[in-house]
Amino acid sequence: MKIVIAPDSFKGAISARDICTSVKAGVHRVFPKAEVIEVPLADGGEGTMENLVYSSGGSFIEFEVKGPIGTPVLATIGLLGDQETAVIEMAQASGLTLLSREERNPLLATSYGTGELIKHALDRNYRKFIIGLGGSATNDGGTGLLKALGVRFYSNDGLELAEGGAALINLAFIDDSGIDSRIKESSILIASDVTNPLCGPNGASTIFGPQKGASASDVMKLDQALFHYSKIVQKQKNMNLCKIVGGGAAGGTGAALTAFFRSSIRSGIEVVMGAIQFEEKIKGADLIITGEGKLDSQTLSGKVITGVSKIAKKHHIPVIALCGSLLLDEYQMNELGISSAFSIVPGPCSLETAMANSSKWTIERTEQIMRFLSALT
Repeated sequence: MKIVIAPDSFKGAISARDICTSVKAGVHRVFPKAEVIEVPLADGGEGTMENLVYSSGGSFIEFEVKGPIGTPVLATIGLLGDQETAVIEMAQASGLTLLSREERNPLLATSYGTGELIKHALDRNYRKFIIGLGGSATNDGGTGLLKALGVRFYSNDGLELAEGGAALINLAFIDDSGIDSRIKESSILIASDVTNPLCGPNGASTIFGPQKGASASDVMKLDQALFHYSKIVQKQKNMNLCKIVGGGAAGGTGAALTAFFRSSIRSGIEVVMGAIQFEEKIKGADLIITGEGKLDSQTLSGKVITGVSKIAKKHHIPVIALCGSLLLDEYQMNELGISSAFSIVPGPCSLETAMANSSKWTIERTEQIMRFLSALT
């Protein structure tokens, strides 16, 4: 028997790698000789870099860069096993988790450190990039990232703009003549499950600003600043940032990378699965076990389980999903394309209890599923 384990993390409870370890233990309790392939996945958010490196046999390298409020942070670049591709997560250098709740301020937060990571990878002769945009603390339209790579932003008085999204309301001119020339030699693939535009009621500031610390008045200021920024870019580069699908990802960094680097935005799970050659890994499998923290209507919108089931269906491989919370009805399960889904939680309990027992319960639930399969075979 060949079983592929390909889950996302259960956010805040257990990582995708640890789920793989637990599921494998549960499988081997019943089928000790089963071939088990561990393929931890992510959809472009936090964990994407780690899982890509693990699944490809790559490595990590760490640098000190400017954090989202200017203080130095240690951030990691993932180097894939192909020795050609660098994976950069926005959350590493410019992430919300790097700040306390009191420190969160998207008016001032900068994506500069993420640009520094790209520069470090360029210095090491990497020219293929996967950039995950999830988990950012910023709303600066990606201008901090661009500054780190040589782009300059000026106000009417000829002074360079300060860091952060609020300063963009004073933008008058962009000088990209000094952009790092090595970018032109590079290919950049953006991994994101966000389709929000840069501006407006569904834009970066309105939808994601509050969780980054923006008040209602801050949201209005930031949205106006990004709209002004888009007008300057359209005037100089004849590109409408507001029409880029996914341009609002990471506070507008998706739009910046598309406009200045000619990057392409793709579904995070598609990028991840392509990079690790997922389709090759599942060939000949008898079963795929996937999972994520909550199975609900959002699962149907390009999340990990959707990506797994899509490819599994092509190869006629049954898929079982594990989760913490199961909120899908039978019609949605059919639409998702999985054979069955099981919550690992054995009964009513507190969130703290569930998080503390995630690994143990994953092993036990997997063992129960395997015992049922054993009885059938």
